[in-house]
Amino acid sequence: MTPDEESVEHRRSWRHRADESGVVAVLVANGVDDQGREQERSGARQVDQPAVEVSVNFLSAGLLLLCMLLLGGCSDETDLFTGLSEQDSNEVVARLADQHIDARKRLEKTGVVVTVATSEMNRAVRVLDAAGLPRRSRTTLGEIFKKEGVISTPLEERARYIYALSQELEATLSQIDGVIVARVHVVLPERIAPGEPVQPASAAVFIKHSAALDPDSVRGRIQQMVASSIPGMSTQSVDSKKFSIVFVPAAEFQETTQWVSFGPFKLDSTNLPFWNLMLWVAPVGLALLLLIGALLVRSDWRASL
Repeated sequence: MTPDEESVEHRRSWRHRADESGVVAVLVANGVDDQGREQERSGARQVDQPAVEVSVNFLSAGLLLLCMLLLGGCSDETDLFTGLSEQDSNEVVARLADQHIDARKRLEKTGVVVTVATSEMNRAVRVLDAAGLPRRSRTTLGEIFKKEGVISTPLEERARYIYALSQELEATLSQIDGVIVARVHVVLPERIAPGEPVQPASAAVFIKHSAALDPDSVRGRIQQMVASSIPGMSTQSVDSKKFSIVFVPAAEFQETTQWVSFGPFKLDSTNLPFWNLMLWVAPVGLALLLLIGALLVRSDWRASL
C-alpha cells in the first residue's frame, strides 16, 4: 500500500470512529432526556395523588355536613313508660298513632319500654292521660291469697279480701267500652260491738268515662253487677244510701297542633318552613359539592399532564 492510500484509509477510519462517537452521544443524550421526563411524570403523579385525596376528603366532609343539616329536624327519643305488658304497650302505641305521634317499643327484662321523640313528649302525655292509658295494673284474688308460709290474722285476711274484691270489680268495669278509669270501694257487713246489729254491706263506684259512653244506659247494669258481687249486699241496697255510683266525663284531648301535608307525610305547621328550605337546600348543596369536586379533580388531572 502506498503512502497516499494509507493516508486515505486513516482518514476514513477516523471519520467512522467520529460517527460512532456521535451516535453514542446522541443515544446517551436521548436516554438522559427520557429519564428526566420519566422523573417529571413520576413527580407529577406523586403530586397528583395527594391532591386527589384532598378532593375526596373535601367531598366526604361536604356530604357529611349535608347529612347533618338534613337530620337537623330529627330529635332524640325519651322513654315514656317502662315495665309495661305487651297488651298495655300495644294500646299506648295505637292511641299515639291515632294522634300522629310516632312511638316505638323496646323489650327489656322488666317489661316493654315505650319511647317517643323528645319534642312529642308533652303531647304524648296529654293524649294518654285523656285516654286513661296505660291502664293501672291490678292484682287478682289468687295473687292476694297465694300461700307464702306466713299465717295471717283475721283482720289481715279481711283487709286482703276486701282489696282483692275491689280489684276484681274494677277490672271488670274497665272492660266496658268508654270506661277510662273505674274505682270501687267495698265495705263488708260487720258487727261494730257485741250485741249491736250487723252493719250492712255498702259500696261506692267511681267511673271516669269518655264522651262515647252514656251513663244512663249502663247505670242499672253496673249497680246490679256490683250488688251481686259483694257478700251481704242485696238488690234492695242499690236503692238505699248504702250504694252510690258517680259518673265523671273525662276531659277530651284538645289538639293544639296544626297538621299540614308535605308530600306523603304529615308535619307540624311550625316545622314546615324548615323542610321547605331543606327541599331546596339539599339538591342545590349536593349539586355544588359535586361540581366543586369535579373541578378539583379536573384541575389536578390537567396539572399531571
